[in-house]
Amino acid sequence: MASEGVRTWSWWRLLPWSIAAFLLLLPAVAMQYSDEVVWGPADFLIIGTLLAMVCGAIELAARTTTNLFYRAGVCLAVVTTFLLFWINAAVGMIGDEGNPANLMYAGVLFVALAGALLGRFRPAGMARAFFAAAGAHGLVALIALIAGLGASEPPGPVGILILNGFFVALWLLAGGLFFQAARDA
Repeated sequence: MASEGVRTWSWWRLLPWSIAAFLLLLPAVAMQYSDEVVWGPADFLIIGTLLAMVCGAIELAARTTTNLFYRAGVCLAVVTTFLLFWINAAVGMIGDEGNPANLMYAGVLFVALAGALLGRFRPAGMARAFFAAAGAHGLVALIALIAGLGASEPPGPVGILILNGFFVALWLLAGGLFFQAARDA
């Protein structure tokens, strides 16, 4: 029975690393079939480093706590952070990737990180940090919509609303998982 638990646990710990390897292989394969995907060694190095950081954070959470809500909250928060960074760097969330309005999302990441640090990575502090990140993300979307930032570029106002709403929901869900972890503690 104990060996089955170890095997399952090893499989679950291997899953994020396998997904990261798959994500890193996607552009390599796409480059073989399309001229639209052009990645250089620096692109693979940057994304590989980011994916290693994501998997390392998930691994650290798995090793430091047995609370499943906390682990799930870390996984969701880290993946959300990675997606926000990647989408912004690749295509931009407000207009294209070169639109300076996209720099406002650095403030969202700052709120999340500063809140986590101030909360000492404890569940209740993490919940507050990610609820605040959701609010900051919603504020960025509101500013973009009111100021008309990126309104004439894809994804347009409706796309900005939908994409940012998705991220606000992810931040809220992460905060909710940490809130539940705090209740269980």
